[in-house]
Amino acid sequence: MRIFDPHIHMTSRTTDDYEAMYAAGVRAVVEPAFWLGQPRTSVASFLDYFDALLGWEPFRAAQHGIAHHCTIALNPKEANDPRCLPVLGELPRYLVKDQVVAVGEIGYDSMTPAEDTALEHQLQLAADHGLPALVHTPHRDKLAGLRRTLDVVSSSALPIGHVLLDHLNETTVRAAKDSGCWLGFSVYPHTKMDERRMVAVLEEFGPERVLVNSAADWGKSDPLKTRKVGEAMLAAGFTEDDVDLVLWRNPVAFYSLSGRLTLDVATTGPTHEGNSILRGAPAQAVPAGR
Repeated sequence: MRIFDPHIHMTSRTTDDYEAMYAAGVRAVVEPAFWLGQPRTSVASFLDYFDALLGWEPFRAAQHGIAHHCTIALNPKEANDPRCLPVLGELPRYLVKDQVVAVGEIGYDSMTPAEDTALEHQLQLAADHGLPALVHTPHRDKLAGLRRTLDVVSSSALPIGHVLLDHLNETTVRAAKDSGCWLGFSVYPHTKMDERRMVAVLEEFGPERVLVNSAADWGKSDPLKTRKVGEAMLAAGFTEDDVDLVLWRNPVAFYSLSGRLTLDVATTGPTHEGNSILRGAPAQAVPAGR
């Protein structure tokens, strides 16, 4: 089973997670820009974070045989903080980078006027740079949030087929599918979707244009949920080809809209800017006979 996790926050995960993901079949990931976990107090915090998504995380992923790309944006949660808004002016210089395969996460958190403005601005940036957009639908008032999202998306310059609506569930999937957007589902241990519900959605709506992700972050999450969905699909009677479509070919097709996606794992040296994932001196081999 080959797996492409199209939404996972590896900056919040450990090296052990990379090892476990590779063993489970994960060979490619996309890491969307998201919030820090506490309020950012300056634009410089974003810039260091973006640089890490383009440097340190691809280095870490490559050490474990995984291709790493990212999406760059001002996320909806922080779009409400005036201290963060100047980062919108910094985004264009990151959106031209080869490893950036979409603008995201953008969308709604609390559905405020500030979030409207940030979403509209960044959809235009996506259109200007020929990139698709990864759109975060809100965790509260989901159907109202989806409808508001679709109103903004449909009036933007970005083609509807270049939009991935993420964090969907049973209440939003029909409207999202009817819109012509790509459909994203985050599978969590106790919140959002789970494997059983995901399989039920696939049975009703089919696997076409569906992407399944772990969205694993600092909270209670599981970077192996993609694999568990694949196993649940097979147990429910889906074919191996269906699983490959959902867990590999669909994310490849969506992010290939950027013209930048490469699934080759970058060749790296032992360090990135002088740093490695090792701690302490390497273990010394014990001579034979001792």
